[in-house]
Amino acid sequence: MTGHEFHEEEALGKAYDARLMRRLLTYLKPHRGVVVVSILLLTAVSLVELAGPFLTKIAIDRHIANRDPDGLVRIVIIYFGTLLAALILGYVQTYLMQRMGQEIMLRMRGQIFRHLENLNVAYFDRNPVGRLITRLTSDVEALNEMFTSGVVAIFGDLITLFGIMGVLLFLNWKLALLAFAVLPLLFWLSLWFRNNVRETYRDVRIRLARINAFLQEAITGMSVLQIMNHEERSRNEFRRLNRNHTDAHLRSILYYATFYPGVEVFSALALALIIWAGGGQVLHDAFTLGGLVAFIQYVRRFYRPIQDLSEKYNILQAAMASSERIFQLLDTPAAVENPDIPGLPSPEETPLIEFRNVWFAYVDKDWVLKDVSFQVAQGESLAFVGATGSGKTTIMSLIQRFYDPQKGTILVDGLDVKAWEQQTLRARMSLVLQDVFLFSGTVEENIRMGNMDIPQSEVETASKNVNAYNFVTSLPDGFQTKIGERGATLSTGQKQLLSFARALAHRPEILILDEATSNVDTETELLIQDALTRLMEGRTSLVVAHRLSTIRNADRILVIHKGAIREQGTHQALLKQRGLYYKLYLLQYKEQESNGEKRPATAS
Repeated sequence: MTGHEFHEEEALGKAYDARLMRRLLTYLKPHRGVVVVSILLLTAVSLVELAGPFLTKIAIDRHIANRDPDGLVRIVIIYFGTLLAALILGYVQTYLMQRMGQEIMLRMRGQIFRHLENLNVAYFDRNPVGRLITRLTSDVEALNEMFTSGVVAIFGDLITLFGIMGVLLFLNWKLALLAFAVLPLLFWLSLWFRNNVRETYRDVRIRLARINAFLQEAITGMSVLQIMNHEERSRNEFRRLNRNHTDAHLRSILYYATFYPGVEVFSALALALIIWAGGGQVLHDAFTLGGLVAFIQYVRRFYRPIQDLSEKYNILQAAMASSERIFQLLDTPAAVENPDIPGLPSPEETPLIEFRNVWFAYVDKDWVLKDVSFQVAQGESLAFVGATGSGKTTIMSLIQRFYDPQKGTILVDGLDVKAWEQQTLRARMSLVLQDVFLFSGTVEENIRMGNMDIPQSEVETASKNVNAYNFVTSLPDGFQTKIGERGATLSTGQKQLLSFARALAHRPEILILDEATSNVDTETELLIQDALTRLMEGRTSLVVAHRLSTIRNADRILVIHKGAIREQGTHQALLKQRGLYYKLYLLQYKEQESNGEKRPATAS
């Protein structure tokens, strides 16, 4: 497996985008009070921390030099009070910002998930699930870091930086200019660091995406890997991807290992110059010893915000990249939208479902359905047969409005499906697919699907009607038995039976069976066929069938070929026509004969 490069992270874009930032800041509006309080607390923390070195100056010049122990004790108490105040204020500020960040993430993830639920099925056909999960998890987390440690924290760094600059100029403007002399070197080092870290950050993300794509494939297809003896080649491929990811990380470590010691070297150089020049001033009584000690402490603190601001750049970079991807998702319009004012079904006698000259294509003009027209009456059972790719499942998807046709009209109760509210339309239907999806949870939860209006008695009745009751009650905890992800602890037949029970428990007016028995063994198929006769009685049923034996008793059968309806009629009538249906019938039972099954007699 070498084709994983397709799953690349998108380009990072600009480190700062005013349009994106304005949109991000809208998430702070409900928390304006918290932001203001947090900025005030940061200002207070910065000012309190600025008092420490100045208190040291007073202690040395006024009390130690004059041998005043009482005054020294007072200064020590005040100094301790500033440390305690900075601790308390910093704690409150951090708590408020972290809580705000969590609330923003809560709201943003809810917004993204609601939007995903409203997007049509076609969107999920085009976008990998792993990428969408990344939007909800790591991309939102990157924005949380910006809100809690980026935007507001920058104010604290700037206040500290300019506050220290002011104090340095106040204490000794000559030494201050000497301290500022290394700023061009620090600016150049920071610029070099930001540019290189940006590239390595992109490389790490891309290589991590490749590892995730490979692992998803390898773990999902582990049984195929093992049966094909592909383990060694997979290990080699993973070793290569893992090494590339590690190399990208090591490059970023190199830049970090250069930047931070570099800042220390430049600050040490500045301190050496300050000690040399300041010491000379002290010796000539042009500056006090306490002032020099305080000045050195301020200088050491002066370079810390510069380091922090460079780190904030990386946070901002990640946030811009993540926000661009998140907003791109949120700005994706739902191709299938609810009407502004839902329509009402016609009270007149109309077909329950009607297709009028429907054309549909998934891509451009590659038509899957071509001028399809048919009607389904209330209580009628209509079956669809045809070769794979003929358009049967597409018809089912259009009825449920997972997609909209490019041409033609689809009506339910005489009303265009585009005039129905989607939830109202789909609430009338139950769908059973060939590939049954069960959720982690109990058997009962998978039948109810969150609908607590369904009483326990109906859950059990639905299970009995589809012959699922016996196997469910034989499970360790009956209907409360926990089943694994996608129903991993159940057989294919058991999952199919549960999907039937789920469909029936919701009392659908329209029952849609899309290849619902194609993956079921013969014994289970007999159980389902026994139930289908009772289940479809009095209920409008649309059946996509692979096994023709399952639709022999349908009121009407439509034969779909290359996106068009070629034949329709009852089972016996279609056999008499000796057309496509007859050929499908002979082909299927010829296959069964080759497998040793008895071929039923055909109609003459």
